[in-house]
Amino acid sequence: MNNNEIKNLLEKVKDGDVSVEDAFGELKELPYTDIGIATIDNHREIRVGYPEVIYCEGKTKEQISKIVSVMLKKNNNILGTRASREAYEEVKKICNHVEYNELAKTIVIRNKEIKKSESYIAVVTAGTSDLSVAEEAAITAELFGNRVERVVDVGVAGIHRLFGKLDIIKNAKVIIVVAGMEGALPSVIGGLVDKPIIAVPTSVGYGANFGGLAPLLTMLNSCASGITVVNIDNGFGAGYSASIINKL
Repeated sequence: MNNNEIKNLLEKVKDGDVSVEDAFGELKELPYTDIGIATIDNHREIRVGYPEVIYCEGKTKEQISKIVSVMLKKNNNILGTRASREAYEEVKKICNHVEYNELAKTIVIRNKEIKKSESYIAVVTAGTSDLSVAEEAAITAELFGNRVERVVDVGVAGIHRLFGKLDIIKNAKVIIVVAGMEGALPSVIGGLVDKPIIAVPTSVGYGANFGGLAPLLTMLNSCASGITVVNIDNGFGAGYSASIINKL
């Protein structure tokens, strides 16, 4: 439930379309719902603008399904990240309109339409191997009501590929740049645009990549201004932050 839905409910009570008892029933679990294995934050969308997201890794498929079953009662859109196909199949037993993205490992349930922003977020990948992280960012941003433009495989090993896509990148309100290996692409783009950049290091690369540590340090030490860095492989965090910026 968000701010507008609460206001609409109170208006219906005032107009006599909804009884006080029914309204109380909808509001009494507003802060949170304790289901034993989890305490679901029903109040989060009111506080921060977006509902709680399920981080699926480390949870059993039964736990994920139980959490989803409670969240479905609130009629919000639902996002699960780092989800396995087995978890998706379990959720599908209780919700026939659930979507699974194999590449991004996301579970999405769309219970209501959200108007898309006029401005857009550009999600740029250095290589095809970075696509899983980039797609997690893109799906997160789209579910939160943003237009997303994807630019794929324009890393520094063939930098000429980037220049053919610069118009798309420059016209975005905020840019997510996803890169593994040495992680140089955010610095290159940072020297070409006047928009905020969210850099996402990935664990893609040979041994000295150190599981994403090498690109993380490159991005943190970038000489280009306007670059903010999220954690290794954290496409969700990038998509969430970009959504906040895009809607300012």
